[in-house]
Amino acid sequence: MLKFVKLQKESPPKRSTLERSQDFQEIYSEFINEKAKEQSSRCSQCGVPFCQIHCPLSNNIPDWLKLTAEGRMQEAYELSQSTNNMPEVCGRICPQDRLCEGNCVIEQSGHGTVTIGSIEKYITDTAWEKGWVKPIKIKKELKQSVGIIGSGPAGMACAEEMRKKGYQVTIYDRYDRPGGLLIYGIPNFKLEKFVVERRTKLLKDGGIKFIQNFEVGRDKSLNEIREKHDAVLIATGVYKAREIEIPGSELKNIFPAMEFLTASNKKGLGDRVELFDDGTLNAEGKNVVVIGGGDTAMDCVRTAVRQNAKSVKCLYRRDRSNMPGSSREVKNAEEEGVEFIWLTSPKKFIGDKKINKVEVDKMTLGEPDLSGRKKPVIKPGSEFTISADLVIKSLGFDPENIPKLFNAEELAISKWGTIKINLDSMETNLDGVFAAGDIVRGASLVVWAIRDGRDAATQIEKYLKSKAKENTIAA
Repeated sequence: MLKFVKLQKESPPKRSTLERSQDFQEIYSEFINEKAKEQSSRCSQCGVPFCQIHCPLSNNIPDWLKLTAEGRMQEAYELSQSTNNMPEVCGRICPQDRLCEGNCVIEQSGHGTVTIGSIEKYITDTAWEKGWVKPIKIKKELKQSVGIIGSGPAGMACAEEMRKKGYQVTIYDRYDRPGGLLIYGIPNFKLEKFVVERRTKLLKDGGIKFIQNFEVGRDKSLNEIREKHDAVLIATGVYKAREIEIPGSELKNIFPAMEFLTASNKKGLGDRVELFDDGTLNAEGKNVVVIGGGDTAMDCVRTAVRQNAKSVKCLYRRDRSNMPGSSREVKNAEEEGVEFIWLTSPKKFIGDKKINKVEVDKMTLGEPDLSGRKKPVIKPGSEFTISADLVIKSLGFDPENIPKLFNAEELAISKWGTIKINLDSMETNLDGVFAAGDIVRGASLVVWAIRDGRDAATQIEKYLKSKAKENTIAA
């Protein structure tokens, strides 16, 4: 260890810009074993590991880096997966520059961070390749069952933890494939779908039941689900797109980000997608404008590049240093030909039935707002227009009206529409009904959803044990 003085930071090589912008495969090559060991050996083994502190899952990062440096790969994998239900996913899509790597001590001292995410991905991909990743085997099947609504990262993490404890687990999901955002929201060049599919197969092989194309409220009410299970977890995520209310919003060829990304991902999975096949949601040959500055916006601009758009522009109302998305993703997008127009905000959509131009205001940054970031202010008389055949709105996500959707008007929600829970027990105002992930905290990171799913499993187990004890005493 402690070789950061002699060894430079080195990430897995990216495929060339020309090559990677022509397909949807992941852009990074794999570490070879010696490089993974070498880069792991740069870790300074801090007394206070800030990488671990700033990881939502509190992953034992210094320990599995040390094991990797020593060539003890199976032990590194066992340690990595002990705190993370999807290390191969987090290694690929976590914004490490804002979390573990951004808080690495040797990065702060000017030696360049340990490439934690790439090593995490390498460890788990090696484990899959070597056959170390095994389905859950339980010693004793318990009679109590848990129903989980939503098969995204929070739902799947909770399901795995509950199954390990011996509970019967059923996951209900409205889509035709499990995985939620991991399947339909994140493009292949960041997360190839086989990575998600092999994980869900592992859970199925471990005895977890998945019921797809199932809508709570349509197929069964929340109360009917409650009657069937001893505890229920709501982990639906948030999918309702935030709108931008400006003149021209009714014009055609203006779409929310998830609609655009879902169409692209479904095509990649071999599905027939009518709006893509007829050219509506295909960026090929079009001037594409994406509005927003988060990671979803980066997914949209980079998808449009791969669909052979004529031009791709990203409008963001603040400057580069104030973007909410990963700086690594912005850099990748710039390399692939995306034009960022900083300090701009759309004023009007222009066209005859279909969009053909966007009128844009220039912005300046004023005083900080409630988020702590400087508030964008319009420059009077600064407007200009840009051509647009397809506009994609990536302004964030809000919760759907879950009480109404689930025919459970008694379910308490916050003023933001998220589900209210007791922060200690993660239980809602309904007995035995818990909630976790984005539907509680608002749109956030996959790693936080996994953390919430694991925490929910702990609380649900306490609840079920308490109920079992009460029933035993009553009997």
